[in-house]
Amino acid sequence: MIESYYDKLAPFYKLIYQDWESSVRQQAAALHGVIQEYFGAHISLILDAACGIGTQSIGLAELGYSLTASDVSQAAVVIARTEAHKRGLQIEFAISDLRQMPEVHAHQYDLVIACDNAIPHLLSDNEILEAFRHFHRCTTSSGGCIISVRDYATMGPIGMQIHPRTVHVMGDRRVILFDVWQADGAFYDLTTYAVEDHGGETATTHVIKGGRYYCVTISKLETILKEAGFPKTVALRDRFFQPLVLGLKDDGRAAA
Repeated sequence: MIESYYDKLAPFYKLIYQDWESSVRQQAAALHGVIQEYFGAHISLILDAACGIGTQSIGLAELGYSLTASDVSQAAVVIARTEAHKRGLQIEFAISDLRQMPEVHAHQYDLVIACDNAIPHLLSDNEILEAFRHFHRCTTSSGGCIISVRDYATMGPIGMQIHPRTVHVMGDRRVILFDVWQADGAFYDLTTYAVEDHGGETATTHVIKGGRYYCVTISKLETILKEAGFPKTVALRDRFFQPLVLGLKDDGRAAA
C-alpha cells in the first residue's frame, strides 16, 4: 500500500512545499550543520534510505557529499534521478524497502539518513528495529544515522483531522493540497487530496490513499536505536522542519 501511495503522490510531491527548490537548499544546510556538529568533518559517504523525489539527497550532494539514495517508490526515484541529472549530480539511485537494505546496499557508508517521517511507515517496533539494525551494519565505526519524524507524544489524540498543505497558482489553474488523517488505535491512515481548479464550476480531484503511520514516540525510537547497537542517541527538536533523532556509533564523539 505504501508504495502505491507514494507512486501516486510523486507527480504532486514538489507541490507539498511552497517552494521546493528553496526547501532543498534549506534542509541541506540544516542537515549539514547537524552532521558537522555531531558526527564530524570526516563524513563524506551518505546513504539516503528514504529519498523520495530527492529533497535531501540533492541538497546534500550539492554541498559536496557523496550520495547513494533509494526509496520504496519507483515513481519517486524516477523524479529524483531526473532532478539530479538536471543538476549534473552523480547520485546512485535504487529501489529499496527500509527492511531490505542489505539486498541493495552492500557498501558501508559514513551516515544513513531517512527523513520526512519515513520510519513510522514501519508498523511495529520489530520492523523499526530491523531497519535500524541495517543502518548499524552498513555504517562505519565513526558514523551513524539521522532520521526526521513527527513528535507524536506532543500531538494529542488524532481522531479525524484535516491538514492543509499548499495552494499553487500554475498558469490558468490552482492546485490545492490537503491531507485527512483518520486514527486507528496506535496508527492512523492518511489520504492526500490534490485538487486541480481550472476556473470552472467543477474541479479535478486526485484522491491518494494508502499512507499509514505508526504513532511511535521519539523516546521509543531512541530506545530501539540503542537496541540496534547505537550506544548514543540524540533528539533535536529545533534544528530541522521536523524533530531529528540521531544514532551515533562513536559514543565519545557524541559526548564531545
